[in-house]
Amino acid sequence: MDIAGKVFVVTGAGNGIGREVALRLLAEGASVAGVDLNAAGLEETAGLAAAGTRFTGHAVNITDRDAVDALPGEVVSAHGQVDGVANIAGVIQKFVKVVDLPFAEIEKVMNVNFWGVMNVCKAFLPHLIDRPEASLLNVASMGSYAPVPGQAVYGASKAAVKLLTEALYAELLDTSVHVTVIFPGAIATGIAANSGVDLGGDASAKNSTHKTTTPQEAGRVIVEAIRKNRFRATIGSDAAAMDRISRLNPKFATTLIAKQMGDLLDA
Repeated sequence: MDIAGKVFVVTGAGNGIGREVALRLLAEGASVAGVDLNAAGLEETAGLAAAGTRFTGHAVNITDRDAVDALPGEVVSAHGQVDGVANIAGVIQKFVKVVDLPFAEIEKVMNVNFWGVMNVCKAFLPHLIDRPEASLLNVASMGSYAPVPGQAVYGASKAAVKLLTEALYAELLDTSVHVTVIFPGAIATGIAANSGVDLGGDASAKNSTHKTTTPQEAGRVIVEAIRKNRFRATIGSDAAAMDRISRLNPKFATTLIAKQMGDLLDA
């Protein structure tokens, strides 16, 4: 897909991976409607982009279906069309076992990670289908195929995104819409703080014992996937390795990730 001159909707554009994707799309000549719950974060992205009217910020809670349903009209009014959607916004859960996880936390994670993606897909699909060429990209997670202890509901929400995206690919085969699912591993973003999760101590990538990929690299992989109309892509050596292992021996992969990441339950 030729990115220059296209209009993309990017959720989570106020920070982290979403911001990096928005900046890269803008740098390649696209226009971006950035969507985020955090209006201040969107303003910061706009300042970093310095792209003038090619970037618009839309402070919207993606779990609010009525607000999301109004988004296509706002984007078309600002940019004239919608050629692509990148669903990147997401949250993690508190690092506790399911038995100790409150239903309120379970519902929050599912509402943002699954229903938020569903709301955006449903709102924008009619517009994408009408374009000569369009892109729909959803971000799942390594956790959708390599379950992390203390992140069972997060993984389940991302597994739902994975299957939804693959089904959308099948349903849209005869259309002009390219569908892509992305599987990031551990990315050095502020997702924990943005999710209201306390990791304890200094949880920065610099001091973490778990290897992470930069949001800049994640943004590069995602934009490249859009450009090349890829069906799927992993981000980070951890996601790539676990993708292979989980296909060959799911039980071994589950045990391995439990031993490697189990210490997070004590964070």
